[in-house]
Amino acid sequence: MRVIAGAHRGRKLVAPAGDATRPTSDRARQALFDMLAHAPWAEPDTLQAARVLDAFAGSGALGLEALSRGAAHATFMENSRPAQGAIRANIETCREGPRTNLLPTDATRPPRAPAPCSLVFLDPPYGAGLLPRALAALADQGWFAPGAILCLEMQADETLDLPHEVLADRKHGAARLLVLRAA
Repeated sequence: MRVIAGAHRGRKLVAPAGDATRPTSDRARQALFDMLAHAPWAEPDTLQAARVLDAFAGSGALGLEALSRGAAHATFMENSRPAQGAIRANIETCREGPRTNLLPTDATRPPRAPAPCSLVFLDPPYGAGLLPRALAALADQGWFAPGAILCLEMQADETLDLPHEVLADRKHGAARLLVLRAA
């Protein structure tokens, strides 16, 4: 696993020990960031100066990729201790300590947001039904800025009924990438 583009391009990232975490593949991450930069609905400044939330962060690869491409700040939410260790190591590898915050918490029970985020990544364990609960809890705690871009990764055959505008829906192997605009 590595950072694909931007200031940290090519930096190797570590994955958490064990098989409890499934990091987003480089290929799926590249496809997601290509959409954020080039899709017809993408704003020219979607990434530039964005406040990012990487919930169910795992290795932190999505948030670190956003920072590498110009985001201003990233908050990582992760409740697994091995994953927290990997995130800390990856933040240090990219020398992004001052622009990051790691919250050792469950994204379905988040604390109140210190500031709303304009770009949100959610990549929970497949098949656990966590996305609707996390989206509702994060919205309730003020994590979404008006019109925030929400990037979800789920199992390819998973379906959701969400109150947000669907901007993109793509399948990449076993993964489905869903990009929404917050209601």
